[in-house]
Amino acid sequence: MNSLGHSRSTNRRDHLLHTPDAFVRSPMPGLERGMAIVHTSPAGGAGFTQYTAELEAGGLLAPAVTQRFVYVLSGAADIASDRSFNSLREGSYAYIPAAHAHTLTAQQATRLAVIEKAYQPLDGVPAPALLTGVEADVTATALMGDPDLQVRALLPEDPSFDFAVNTMTYQPGASLSMVEVHVMEHGLLMLEGGGVYRLGDAWYPVAAGDFIWMAPFCPQWFGALGKQPAKYLIYKDWNRGPLS
Repeated sequence: MNSLGHSRSTNRRDHLLHTPDAFVRSPMPGLERGMAIVHTSPAGGAGFTQYTAELEAGGLLAPAVTQRFVYVLSGAADIASDRSFNSLREGSYAYIPAAHAHTLTAQQATRLAVIEKAYQPLDGVPAPALLTGVEADVTATALMGDPDLQVRALLPEDPSFDFAVNTMTYQPGASLSMVEVHVMEHGLLMLEGGGVYRLGDAWYPVAAGDFIWMAPFCPQWFGALGKQPAKYLIYKDWNRGPLS
């Protein structure tokens, strides 16, 4: 159906809301038998790139020059290098160091959330190695003591990592306890449920499938609405100084 120019998507100076009705799928070098939906990148002002890779069975994602984080949204994929082999299923994830030789192959039709960022080394700290995990195996903690808001940190709290990726799950009616304004940049993919997000001075209804980019110092707040929990995957730059 023709939307007659209407979309929930919006692009502002300090934030972006990218909704499925406005997604454009395109080929990408290194992506075989699949398409990419690029949500944000340095071309749009972000310090990282995030996209959804939609692979057919047998589809491939070639190694990246940058470091890469992959979260399986649906389907299954195998990640293999000369030292390891792991099968990733829905809810599994992998951190892959920059220029790490590997293959990532879809076993079936598979959707991946992919985050790529140039690595910022820290003097005296070695770069992280390949890491895989399953979100459900990560212990959840209550954010600021609120049992209705649970956080799972998918990457170790280790200074070798220059970014963090978490999932956050809100029970219906739960919300952040404050409007946050900080130096960290975010990329956020709604996985389940929905609610209302404040970004800058605007308020947006959001639902599963939506993507949000938040620039440093963008005022931000979220409250979950509906009868089911709201859950999102969120990136932030981390463990580095504001001038690095």
